[in-house]
Amino acid sequence: MTRVAPPDLSAAVWRKSSRSNTQGGDCVEVADGHPTLIPVRDSKRPQGPALLIPAVAWSAFLKHIK
Repeated sequence: MTRVAPPDLSAAVWRKSSRSNTQGGDCVEVADGHPTLIPVRDSKRPQGPALLIPAVAWSAFLKHIK
């Protein structure tokens, strides 16, 4: 198995879920601009790890929840 270096997300522009509340509760953020991956993180831990979800899987997930 070959490991691939994760993308550099230091300049990523993150956006919160439209379902996030304004009281700073549990929020999910995603970063756009990565054609094959969707970075997802917890807004309460912006310096923490991000999940890197394949774009195909993310599209299927969104289709399923709608």
